[in-house]
Amino acid sequence: MLNLALFGAGRIGQIHAKNISLHPNCCLAYVIDMNDVVAQQTAEKYGAQAVSVDQALADPRVDAVLICSITETHADLIELAAKAGKAIFCEKPVDLSIERVDACLAVVKKANVPLMMAFNRRFDPNFAHLKSVLDSGEMGAVEMLTISSRDPEAPPASYIKSSGGMFRDMSIHDFDVARWLLGEEPVSVYATASAMTSLHVREAGDVDTAIITLTCKSGKMAVITNSRRASYGYDQRVEVHASYGMLTVNNIPESTLSIATSNGMASQKPMAFFLERYAEAYRNELDAFVTGLQSGVENYPIGEDGRKALLIANAALKSLETGNVQTLALD
Repeated sequence: MLNLALFGAGRIGQIHAKNISLHPNCCLAYVIDMNDVVAQQTAEKYGAQAVSVDQALADPRVDAVLICSITETHADLIELAAKAGKAIFCEKPVDLSIERVDACLAVVKKANVPLMMAFNRRFDPNFAHLKSVLDSGEMGAVEMLTISSRDPEAPPASYIKSSGGMFRDMSIHDFDVARWLLGEEPVSVYATASAMTSLHVREAGDVDTAIITLTCKSGKMAVITNSRRASYGYDQRVEVHASYGMLTVNNIPESTLSIATSNGMASQKPMAFFLERYAEAYRNELDAFVTGLQSGVENYPIGEDGRKALLIANAALKSLETGNVQTLALD
């Protein structure tokens, strides 16, 4: 049984706290949050203790930490946990500065502790099935990848200012999925984007609508379409065109009900948002982390995957600013 400490008891922290409580091979020992009331309430709900960062990391019974706090705290907490000899699970990104990421990963490497980056989409059963078919070789080589990722609405202005912008916050998941499915590192990125659906996004200097193209040395391409406004729900689709055909993962509807009348046929909307759409993925990624710690096999995205996704995001921003294709050096 692994003892875990949860850093950050906000929206995503609550998801992980619940999943830890349901997992047969781990338990939640400590909850740490800047809001003492939230920390105490979460700890009481799951039979844990609300403590400070230092108290949690000083306890030799703590095997690992889950970092679900605000982005600006990630790198510092990773370093503290690594120096304390704890295994680490961290929500993306490590940091918004690539220099800070590099320094942080150097500390992790020196401490020789596991670091899993929580790119949860890799653990969605549908995406994982697609990946397994690609890896089997039965569809031949990947030639073209299309990823549609569209939120139902833009986040509040307060969030946008600290998130690093659309490419570093939202698109970064798609950059990781693209690397994972392409099976080859992209060598260039070209981005076009605009702020056309949300006034507060425009005022914050960010974008809400984007098309991003990644190209690999072999000629493989990935096209990513992002939007902060999908009036019909949370839009998450992937299409892979390969040598012998096409693979598609479609949206998961709120229910499988369809209605047919003389006026036509209607089906249900996609699930409302990421908490519902990726509920199983969150459970699966925690299980991958726990299983990895118990087996010693890191079958999950690591710190370097987070670093490379951030490099792509930064290059996409540069492409948007300059209007030019940007070269990538990820190998």
